Amino acid sequence: MRPASYIPQSGAEHPTDLARWRLKVGDGSHGRHTWHYLRSDDECARWPQTEIDRYWLGLPTRLPESPPAQTPLDAARKGFSFYKHLQSPDGHWAGEYGGPMFLLPGLVIGTYVTAGDFKDEEKVELIRYLFNTASPADGGWGLHVEHHSTCFGTVMNYTALRLLGVPAEHPVCVKARGTLHGFGGAAALPQWGKWWLSLLNCYDWAGCIAIPAELWLFPEWLPFHPWKWWIHTRNVYIPMSYLFARKWQAEEDPLILALRQELYTTDYDVIDWPAQQFNVASVDLYYPHTKLLHALGAITHAWEQCVIPPVRRRAMEYTYQLVVQEDENTGYQDLGPVNKMLNQIVRYVVDGPGSKPFLQHVEKTRDFMWMSGRGMLMGGTNGSQLWDIAFVCQAVVETGLAREEGNEKAVIGALKWLDGAQMQRNPVHYRSAFRHQTKGAWPFSTPEQGYTVSDCTGEGLKAVIYLQNHLDYTPKLVSERRMCDAVDVILSLQNPDGGCASYELIRGPRWLEWINPAEVFGNIMIEYNYPECTTSTLTALCIFANEYPDYRAQEIRQFKAKAIEWLHTAQHPDGTWFGSWGICFTYATMFALESLSLAGESYANSAPVRKACDFLVSKQMPDGGWGESYKACESGQWVDHAMSQVVNTAWATLALIYAKYPQREPIERAVKLVMSRQRPNGSWDQEAIEGVFNKNCAIAYPNFKFSFTIWMLGRAPTYLQGL
Repeated sequence: MRPASYIPQSGAEHPTDLARWRLKVGDGSHGRHTWHYLRSDDECARWPQTEIDRYWLGLPTRLPESPPAQTPLDAARKGFSFYKHLQSPDGHWAGEYGGPMFLLPGLVIGTYVTAGDFKDEEKVELIRYLFNTASPADGGWGLHVEHHSTCFGTVMNYTALRLLGVPAEHPVCVKARGTLHGFGGAAALPQWGKWWLSLLNCYDWAGCIAIPAELWLFPEWLPFHPWKWWIHTRNVYIPMSYLFARKWQAEEDPLILALRQELYTTDYDVIDWPAQQFNVASVDLYYPHTKLLHALGAITHAWEQCVIPPVRRRAMEYTYQLVVQEDENTGYQDLGPVNKMLNQIVRYVVDGPGSKPFLQHVEKTRDFMWMSGRGMLMGGTNGSQLWDIAFVCQAVVETGLAREEGNEKAVIGALKWLDGAQMQRNPVHYRSAFRHQTKGAWPFSTPEQGYTVSDCTGEGLKAVIYLQNHLDYTPKLVSERRMCDAVDVILSLQNPDGGCASYELIRGPRWLEWINPAEVFGNIMIEYNYPECTTSTLTALCIFANEYPDYRAQEIRQFKAKAIEWLHTAQHPDGTWFGSWGICFTYATMFALESLSLAGESYANSAPVRKACDFLVSKQMPDGGWGESYKACESGQWVDHAMSQVVNTAWATLALIYAKYPQREPIERAVKLVMSRQRPNGSWDQEAIEGVFNKNCAIAYPNFKFSFTIWMLGRAPTYLQGL
């Protein structure tokens, strides 16, 4: 990889001209978006910059401004008027899906070890993003952009900067290096960091907890077989177990040799690598090692000393086959950015740098690279396209905005996108790749990425029913049969206790969490029931049954009864529900109260609903808003944010509306707060990060500040008038 042609002194510099960046949408597949830099004036003239480009680049938009809205509905109308300008030509709303700080290093390391490179403009913007996200206090990086500095974040992002061409003596590197040494250096990395540095040849495989590929050869009925692990975990461990079995590492070069000296507090050549297997900096140890994991580590380490070659070869053949199947099932997008880059390395090693599979991988890395006002980042997937469009579609129908003159084009465009996003067949490699059915499902991002997600299917189905059945001017693009296919998927996703997980049914026992080797994440080994997933599927079935009462009616009734029973058992003693995908209690409680309202439960007749509402009202801040910190997800307890947030406020207010909360004041105060933060052009400023996964890592949903604020402001007036 060639060093960047220009190294900024700080993130405040703009090494590229932001006016030359363009977002290209729908380039070869439905919902795809990639960023491009135009080097010539002629190119810029032929491809003018849009308001979408300008908004996401942090440039001033040229949209009209107006005096503050006088009513909540006017504020919602003004917000949607602005948001329509961010709608892509294909009908969806693109957006950043950043936040985690361990993804960009995987992109850079994976590109470096496969002899790849970035365009120079991309390279300098990757550098600028890392400069802008470094802690002003100690120069390090955390697990995500709002996190305190950690060994994992600091070592990995320091390494990325050096691979991109930033000199070791650059002030940013000097400061970060002091911090990472204070954490104990790279020897104290969590396992995922140890793996990445092993691939880079800056760490020794002997210092990693062994991940034998032979596990895949065990009988599938065993409770710990990898096919029973959570889908993200197993898809990361498949390519990693192959690479571990092969002990593959990049060839030494001067930069790798320099990093070996910079990343450690002792001489690299004298490190006792086996002793580092469980050496993890305390600042990173969110999920501590268990005795069972230590015992398993000893067993697998012993196995590595007496590997049976034919068995190892068969295991490597099988894990490589699973890598190929994942690639072919997803158009080389893969489930997420971690296994995508690991699969890319595997295809480089096995198929070669000139092979079609490897070159397809290189092309699809662009889908994860998002250009922002702070620089270029690596997204948590190839986007959140379906998730974002589903909410705003429901919002504009429920608020009546979809029926107002001038909004028809945006609404029909959104419906057309939803039509194309539904998956209408199962994966090419279905049972053999241990996949759940996809026929009828909606994905989180795009149909090419191609994974069933329970709540995305629920929200996608709700959005389609709202747009097609509740409006008189929309075409009927999604047939009743295809809606029934979506219902089939939802019904297939309910676990025996009534809850729903994320991608598939719960397959493994809870004790598998005792062998969680990831250290920085919680609840990563198996699927779990989630209030958000259970409620999205439940509300979708309720809405579907109102429109199509004859289809699988008895099974839908049974699903609803079991789901509601599970929701009651999942409620915390304080009245809330814990959010695993959004921050945190306001998020999950909103979904739960929506579902319970459809079952006829309200503040007036349900003790659980009353308890939830009373808790929310007790957390309303003096300014009328609500604000939750991501730390609530880490601790499992409510943690106030330093200031109220419009997104948390919208969630809490919608929850009270769903519950038919009888007091006006909390809702009126919340409405006033959200209206007061609306900008003259109708937008809202980006505030704190909104999402989370695996308890400990926050992730951004910047479109939430439009969909949920519009939704709440549009619904509140009608509700308040009825009190």
